[in-house]
Amino acid sequence: MKNALLAAIAPLAAMLAMAAPAAAQSVTVTQEWVSVESTASRYVTPLQAQTEQVAIAAFGPFRVLNETTAALVGITDGASPDWFEALLAQYPDINTLEFVEAPGTHDDRANLALGRTIRARGMSTRARDGGSVRSGAVELFLAGTTRQIAPGSEFAVHGWLDDAGRGAEDYPADAPEHRRYLDYYMEMGMNESQAREFYAMTNSVPFEDALWLTGSEMRAWVAVREGEDAIGAKTLAYLDSEPAIQ
Repeated sequence: MKNALLAAIAPLAAMLAMAAPAAAQSVTVTQEWVSVESTASRYVTPLQAQTEQVAIAAFGPFRVLNETTAALVGITDGASPDWFEALLAQYPDINTLEFVEAPGTHDDRANLALGRTIRARGMSTRARDGGSVRSGAVELFLAGTTRQIAPGSEFAVHGWLDDAGRGAEDYPADAPEHRRYLDYYMEMGMNESQAREFYAMTNSVPFEDALWLTGSEMRAWVAVREGEDAIGAKTLAYLDSEPAIQ
């Protein structure tokens, strides 16, 4: 399975290697993961239940755990950057964002703006055992100037889809839609080669599917301390037995 996945990544990686920066254009990109179960019936993990119990304040999908730590417990959207700024205005000593239950985003542009705020604030990101970081939330996790990934956490990625129903494979190599992500990954500490390889990996499965990685496997792709090599031994786990998503 690993060889098959790497073979799937290789063509996109080669295509992106020829990409050049281009002027930005308006397009809506969707990176939304929603559980098949209804919100009311969705299983709440022990970590999420504990987080909600100890939280001292709530700002949209964010929970304040103490004076220095906040947690992400839901899907981000267009209002999330403002919620986060409100959180920081009231709790200015927050320096760590924990990813507890982070399914993705309804608004990719707002999500990347939120990531840049996290990076500009010099914040750390953390995925504890039981934490789940999926889809657009992975971009937010990358924003940490230092990152902590517990082996028992989980990560998942998939290809993006725009408002016209087109994915990464439908755009030419030099399209600004690719550059948006490559530039972001480089802002988050990757070099050009690492950014392209990571981006190709995220697009190795379509929007409707998922590539699941354990915390230990994600550490092979993402530097857990600023300045480390972000791309290491690439062990991929595509688990068909994981919960269905759409």
